[in-house]
Amino acid sequence: MPAASVSISPSGTSALRVVSALADREAGWRLVHHLARFVDAARVPGVTCVIPTYDAALIEVDPADVSLERLVEYVAQVADGLDIDRPLTETPRTFEVPVLYDVEGELDLQLVAEAQGLSIAEAIRLHSEPTYVVRCLGAPGGSPMLDGPPFPLPVPRLASPRAHVPQGVVSVAGRQATITPAAAPGGWPLIGRTPLTVLDLDAERFVPYEPGDRIRFREIGADEYEALLGTRMAAR
Repeated sequence: MPAASVSISPSGTSALRVVSALADREAGWRLVHHLARFVDAARVPGVTCVIPTYDAALIEVDPADVSLERLVEYVAQVADGLDIDRPLTETPRTFEVPVLYDVEGELDLQLVAEAQGLSIAEAIRLHSEPTYVVRCLGAPGGSPMLDGPPFPLPVPRLASPRAHVPQGVVSVAGRQATITPAAAPGGWPLIGRTPLTVLDLDAERFVPYEPGDRIRFREIGADEYEALLGTRMAAR
């Protein structure tokens, strides 16, 4: 029987794409993450990886060890049996991220502010006021994918992506915001830098947060940036 709460379809021959069919975005986000955690914890034979996002999860499999048809039935049963009202994280942690905003014009803050019809001070205020929920982990290096600040308009991506974006930059695009834990190419406008070290390849968990945790940004000056440079990101 097909699930009422999700849409399930093959993604090639070695994965299933599971998309929330719920009208409530928050409930849909909880659903795909509860589903991903359930399937991951169940250690279903043939399932090699489960990657949840905002409203969908990709279940990667070894087709030699599992039938996609049977897996569809299993996932449908699991999805319809989940309690979508249960919080994703019972005790979410809050991470305070100090940010040296781009008031000197070296990055893209002025470009973003002008496109929004805002002053730089207003753009900084709108970015640093909310408490953001970590929706999922993205690239590169487990970037915390967040809902964006309450800007009047979605933020366009750069017309020409950068070949190198250093670690620690804080960026926005569309209706999203994030921090870059590792250097990589990127097309999101950069509005500041954090002195914190986000990615730690020697730690049991490469990044300290998980979906359901919270992030707050705090404006700092150059002196505090230098004083905190290299400090590991940690919950308060």
